[in-house]
Amino acid sequence: MVPLAEIDLTDRLAPWMALWMAQILVGVGCALAAMLARAAVDAVYPGAGPFSLAMPFMLAATLFGRWQAGVIALLIGALHAWYFVLPEVGSFRFAIPADAPRVVVNVLSGCAIVALAEQFRRAVRRAVSDREARLAERDLLLRELDHRVKNNFALMSSLTGLERRLAQSPEARERLDAVAKRIESVVRVHAALYRKADGRLQVAMSSYLDGICRSLETALLDGRDITMTVQVGGITLDREIALTFGLLVNELVTNAAKHAFPDGRRGHIAVSLEPGDTLVLRVSDNGVGAVAQDGAERGSGMNLITSLVASHGGEITRETDGSGTTVTAAVPAVARSGA
Repeated sequence: MVPLAEIDLTDRLAPWMALWMAQILVGVGCALAAMLARAAVDAVYPGAGPFSLAMPFMLAATLFGRWQAGVIALLIGALHAWYFVLPEVGSFRFAIPADAPRVVVNVLSGCAIVALAEQFRRAVRRAVSDREARLAERDLLLRELDHRVKNNFALMSSLTGLERRLAQSPEARERLDAVAKRIESVVRVHAALYRKADGRLQVAMSSYLDGICRSLETALLDGRDITMTVQVGGITLDREIALTFGLLVNELVTNAAKHAFPDGRRGHIAVSLEPGDTLVLRVSDNGVGAVAQDGAERGSGMNLITSLVASHGGEITRETDGSGTTVTAAVPAVARSGA
């Protein structure tokens, strides 16, 4: 929503008419509004404050239509009060001699108000221009930073992949593969970032978690009779908690794919994120249960994620039996930024 002080009706009317026409239209419109207000007051208190009601509309004409519109509203309002309100009504004659200087003083006061309002309007416009220039510069710097960060992530991913190919032991290759997946989680949260109007960096969780799960599905489940579903509503979170959830999904889905379905067993992995007073991330499988749990417990990555969730005031619980494993991470709503 555009702040009231930044509205310029002449700019908005510019596509349809010349600037001077827009200024006349705004000035006349405000003057007509002042006449309607005058008529409403006269119905109760005839002749009260003949010039005072024109002042707010003259001020509005200046702020929203520039000084030319303010002058038009001032002249029309002064002439209307002089002809229709002051005695003699319907004449420019002054039945009361003191009304002549009264008109002059009110017109001069109106000119001063128009001048001050115009200075205020220009100051606001300059402030808006400066703000837009700073925002444009910031966006340029952010795009440059994004480009450099993406290059650094690409370099890290390439070096990790190279080390994995050169590693001799299966254990080393597995650990480097886990590192590569965590790097990818960070890359995806960076790609899913967008900036809100208040400057906070936000992550759209639906596309973020879906991207992680599809990548894991391709890497871990390709050629296996295991399906995966992802259910995430229109939730946006701050970068830190979003990254924690992303790393947690990466760890839990990897553990389930590696340990819950031995010997070519068929199965299903489900990932969901539920909004509410508490954010609930749930990763479940219908695998062998205890084996999947043991595999998860052995991972150092799982201990790290548990600590990260705890740092946000949340906790992780596990339920496992012969029919599968469900891991639930619950984080209080104060950790989220809003959807």
